[in-house]
Amino acid sequence: MKKLASLLLSGALALGLLAGCGGTPGTADTPAANTDTPAAPTQTGSLEGTTLKVGASPAPHAEILAVVKELLAEEGINLEIVEFTDYIQPNTAVENGSIDANYFQHITYLNNFNAENGTHLVSVADVHYEPFGIYAGKTASLEELQDGAQIGVPNDPTNGGRALLLLQEQGLITLKEDVGLEPTKLDIAENPHNYEIVEMEAAQLPRSLGSLDIAVINGNYAIQADLKVADALAIESADTAYVNVLAVKEGRESDPAIQALAKALCSDEVKAFIDETYAGAVQAVF
Repeated sequence: MKKLASLLLSGALALGLLAGCGGTPGTADTPAANTDTPAAPTQTGSLEGTTLKVGASPAPHAEILAVVKELLAEEGINLEIVEFTDYIQPNTAVENGSIDANYFQHITYLNNFNAENGTHLVSVADVHYEPFGIYAGKTASLEELQDGAQIGVPNDPTNGGRALLLLQEQGLITLKEDVGLEPTKLDIAENPHNYEIVEMEAAQLPRSLGSLDIAVINGNYAIQADLKVADALAIESADTAYVNVLAVKEGRESDPAIQALAKALCSDEVKAFIDETYAGAVQAVF
């Protein structure tokens, strides 16, 4: 993990910092509802009357944005929170301009989305980190796993790779050397107990625990399923490659309303809310 941490840190530093809490490139999708073109933010003078549409996962992102909404209201900015239940639509929506920003993804996913989809999304704020965890299904502990046990992992490249790295960290599998941040099942060098790696959409993993022995689950979906990080069988080491970010389309980084949003999202009020609400399942990085 020291080699991985070094790789991730160097990558994060190379990306540099933008406004608010610091930033990095990202990804986006089209919202399932309300795709009206957002009101253009005021570029000079008061932001009174500005409306910002921001896409978010229901938990914790939309919950955190509810705090931000009150802060922005004091500046005359109306924050409209558009909830998504997948990892594709919020990025498409930012790219096509139907929403102004999104807050749901970590920076590595954002970078991969840009590379695979030709989108032009960037981060304007590093906000929080969600520990990635292994949760019990039919099997209560890692020590009790039997040969051929089924292990659920996300099916997207960045989170799937992240899951495999965590399984390696726990000694369940061994990956080939120098696989980077996005190893696949083809990169498994040793699997002495013939565990079956079951890939599925990340949102489905908590609902599938009854049919899996264990599953590696994203923090936001664990929170939505009332899974406590304290009950996880294992969690990954904190890593800058998986910091959740506020993303906008390239060119809007200096928009005054976006800057106000980034500032509010990285405020003391938001940090206090995160600390008091999520019991370590969400950790502010500002």
